[in-house]
Amino acid sequence: MRRYIRAFLVCMLFAVFSALYVYSKLFYSDLSVVGGGLGEKTFLHRAAASKRSDIGQETRRGPDETDPGDQLWYTGYILRKAEGRVRTAAAMHLAVVACGQRLQETLTMLKSAVMLSINPLCLHIFAEDQLHASFIEALESWPGSFRSRFNYTLYPITFPRENAGEWKKLFKPCASQRLFLPLILKEVDSLVYVDSDILFLQPVDALWSLLAHFNATQLAAMAPEHEEPRIAWYSRFARHPYYGRTGINSGVMLMNMTRIRATYFKNDMTSVGLRWEELLMPLLQKYKLNMTWGDQDLLNIIFHHNPECLLEVPCHWNYRPDHCIYGSNCGSAEEEGIFILHGNRGVYHDLKQPAFRAVYDAIRQYSFREDPVSSLLVPLEEELLKTTRSYCGKSHVLFTKRLAHSLANVNRDAQRPHGW
Repeated sequence: MRRYIRAFLVCMLFAVFSALYVYSKLFYSDLSVVGGGLGEKTFLHRAAASKRSDIGQETRRGPDETDPGDQLWYTGYILRKAEGRVRTAAAMHLAVVACGQRLQETLTMLKSAVMLSINPLCLHIFAEDQLHASFIEALESWPGSFRSRFNYTLYPITFPRENAGEWKKLFKPCASQRLFLPLILKEVDSLVYVDSDILFLQPVDALWSLLAHFNATQLAAMAPEHEEPRIAWYSRFARHPYYGRTGINSGVMLMNMTRIRATYFKNDMTSVGLRWEELLMPLLQKYKLNMTWGDQDLLNIIFHHNPECLLEVPCHWNYRPDHCIYGSNCGSAEEEGIFILHGNRGVYHDLKQPAFRAVYDAIRQYSFREDPVSSLLVPLEEELLKTTRSYCGKSHVLFTKRLAHSLANVNRDAQRPHGW
């Protein structure tokens, strides 16, 4: 019971802080109330915050100090908080960014996270305004037994006002939003960020547990971009610094955001360390003509100069077509199976990598009310047998090894007495 109460209070505390901020702004800022989904109200902050002083001219302050005159762009956002009934230990925070045609893909990712996770989730969904109502409608339609496992908050896509256009068009629309999560979600201590084309084949809890393995200097965990330097993109083509031998992929990021906000990062622009918000724009200005992958390149540059801040995790935490398209090259997945599937390059939506698409379609089509083994796992295994002509299909056992274990636990959990 104590664990249940503690988890519930974590999510409620975040909701209270967020709500107090919005309500206080009703008296001091230009706010309007617009219709939300399902008869709810949404508060929309229309007035942009004033511009910060130039980074080079800013007076140095401690990590928890703010100038009373500063009104930061990232303190105003749309809030639509939905309360679910969380049922076990401390809640885990999961964030995703959705733009354009990514609604269904994002919902499928969220389904995989909620379906498999053991402890409750607080979901932070950053999406274009026109997608908000669709997210609300879809999430509120999920059965109560699954809705009780998570709370969620919807936010607009938000960038620093003076450079919003430049940030939004960096690599792909909205992709660089992830860089600003430590500054927007100031009440959140730690967070899992994933791209919308991620599928969890193992509970989020397993990734979240890696926070306990951070040493005193580590503040993020990511997987390498590639396993083999001879064919890796960064080691062959990058025109900027990058982390390690092959760079890192930012599609899955585990972050201790309290540490990120408190750290002064070494860099190649000044002899003194810079805080996260001081670092991003100068790096973009210096390297933007040499970058290909946008925000991921910026993260590679940052951790190149601060390698002690990163926990590098094995490739089975971020398994992509690169790991099997020319033959299997992810040793940890060969041993343990795929924990997190990353369908980049649009492979969920074309026929180039049918094994990836088979997993995506199976989870997308699965109904929460059905038995997950007979209605998801068994049909998926049959579909994967049809993909063995492709290199990734030859490794089809890896795609279901961890999923089978996870779904077995889901079934056991469903059979426990109510209130377990």
